Amino acid sequence: MKLPFFLARRFVAAETLEDTLPVVRRLHGQGLHVTLDHLGEHISDRRLAEQARDGYLDLVQTLGDAGGELDRNISVKLSMLGQRIDEAFCLDNLYRLLEAARGQEVFVRVDMEGSDVTESTLGLFEKVHAEYPAHVGIVLQAYLKRTREDVDRMCEMNARVRLCKGAYREPASVAHQKMDVIRERFGEYMETLVTRGHYPGIATHDDLLIERTKTFVAQHGISNDRFEFQMLFGIRTDTQARLAADGYNMRVYVPYGSMWVPYFTRRLRERKENVFFVLRNLFRG
Repeated sequence: MKLPFFLARRFVAAETLEDTLPVVRRLHGQGLHVTLDHLGEHISDRRLAEQARDGYLDLVQTLGDAGGELDRNISVKLSMLGQRIDEAFCLDNLYRLLEAARGQEVFVRVDMEGSDVTESTLGLFEKVHAEYPAHVGIVLQAYLKRTREDVDRMCEMNARVRLCKGAYREPASVAHQKMDVIRERFGEYMETLVTRGHYPGIATHDDLLIERTKTFVAQHGISNDRFEFQMLFGIRTDTQARLAADGYNMRVYVPYGSMWVPYFTRRLRERKENVFFVLRNLFRG
């Protein structure tokens, strides 16, 4: 059964780019930065991966044609570009995307997926970062036990990192399970990135981690233009507006597209309030 899109509307802007752009303009009008995330993952067919690549090339062109009206910032999962089919095929698609992005001055964030492709994702990222250092960044997940070494490596590369807690179900052998431990690791990595990193994105909706970041940068004289907070579309919107009003760079990840079910499902797993919101709207419908 295909789920009706209105259930996901809190977390997903629209199913088409055309319908998403008015949402982006509204967020810009509120003083918020935006990253566009064309949803999709785990593609196992070359033809579909090529279609996904071409869709991203169209997105890059659209942002370029808009001049300075829209943030030139996008996010991509490598499994959309054929990572699980063939790494060489994926790398070729990623190079084509980054070449177009450089021509239009678009920044591409390589998203992180499950731990089974973490090493592959970082390896592909390191290859393209050498040629496109100003136009590509990476995501690291604080709950993975390997992340301390990955943070150090990205700082050495002067790579732009988006730090998040992590949203995939992972075994205890590779990921911390207790929230207090994950928070502590996140805080440690945040401190490393804002002192040694290159314009990191501190991606969290957690008040404890937001306040820890604000306190740390104030105590160490780190200016607000050396990092940014990041949150997801439809979550903690009042907090997003408040951080922007307080002078912090605040970026909202705006997902769109027809392949929204896996993303929507992860948002439901994260917080029971999200489930209650969807149920209320379901019974209204």
